[in-house]
Amino acid sequence: MSDTVITLPKWYDLHAHFRQDELLAPLVEAHLAMGCAGVVAMPNTRPPVAKVFDEDPGEEISVTAYRDQLFAAANDQLDEIIVPLYLTQATTPGMIERGARSGLLRACKYYPPHGTTGSEFAQHFEAFMGNGVFAAMQDNGVVLCIHGEEHGLSGEDYFGRKDNAEERFYRQRMPRLRERFPDLRVVAEHLTSKLGVDFVRQAGEGVAASVTPQHLIYTVGDLLQNFKYHLYCLPLVKFDEDRAALREAVLDPDNRQFFAGTDSAPHTAKITPCGCAAGCFTGGIAPQLYAEAFELAGADLDQQQGVDALRRFLVENGAGFYGLPVSDDTFRLIRRPTSVTPLSTSAGEITPLPLGIGPGCPEGRGELAWSLEL
Repeated sequence: MSDTVITLPKWYDLHAHFRQDELLAPLVEAHLAMGCAGVVAMPNTRPPVAKVFDEDPGEEISVTAYRDQLFAAANDQLDEIIVPLYLTQATTPGMIERGARSGLLRACKYYPPHGTTGSEFAQHFEAFMGNGVFAAMQDNGVVLCIHGEEHGLSGEDYFGRKDNAEERFYRQRMPRLRERFPDLRVVAEHLTSKLGVDFVRQAGEGVAASVTPQHLIYTVGDLLQNFKYHLYCLPLVKFDEDRAALREAVLDPDNRQFFAGTDSAPHTAKITPCGCAAGCFTGGIAPQLYAEAFELAGADLDQQQGVDALRRFLVENGAGFYGLPVSDDTFRLIRRPTSVTPLSTSAGEITPLPLGIGPGCPEGRGELAWSLEL
């Protein structure tokens, strides 16, 4: 029996981290190797990407400069690069308006203060509700990318049996955001909970969500059994019912709101003096992991219906939301085992999923069921 082959247009990873300096080139190369036509490159660098133009005041990196660095690292092999502006206490409506008029500013990123890697520069959500920044984004068609977790919670409130930080955010803050700014286009980034999925599906046009491979494949039990720290990311992987809701949403024949955003987040030193750095690295292998996730969710990728669902999620929905063209170039997914190996960089080795979290750790599961060819 011949291997199943799925040919798809090159896709957009609409939530990825590429860091900076010596890590930038190898991380971009890993994305090119998995058939990316473009990316949304998150701005939580050090210093953050918190101004639009080089000439703007402050020591922060500009959207202009970071975007140019990414294009250079890709040797112009990426068709589209969107760099969101990191929302800080220094962000003003004027910055949004001027950036949007230039055509350079297409998205902004909200981080919960001290809620994840590089979020110490963030400002409280309520500040933007009242200072004109969200209003300027709505008026100028700038997408709001949201890390939707409540911050400053006690341990039992952050992740408890009946409640968690993401559910609180989508229960309390997102309904008020939609009521106050009904025309603001919003991406619920790396969604993890059934409550969040239900909110997005009910919100309708103008609200979408990115979904990672790990949140479609794993649950918190996979993380906690012997603490598989390479699976530690924020928001945390959740429970069976949450994963089931995500799987149902991405397989829905009418799905137009849920799309691929890997949140691929590399760390050369995952364990730190104060705990564990948040982020799963899936650069180079994300389409293979998404194919595995879709099959685990019940999609038959030997049939056109299953392939169509994967294509909507991986290729079409995100491009449609951001107004990006579907690529004329293609890549192939082949049902043929492939090995997973660490990514070597001058800054150190980066361990991708699913290495380090399967049987026989630290090596873990070093093989995927799908291969990718360009």
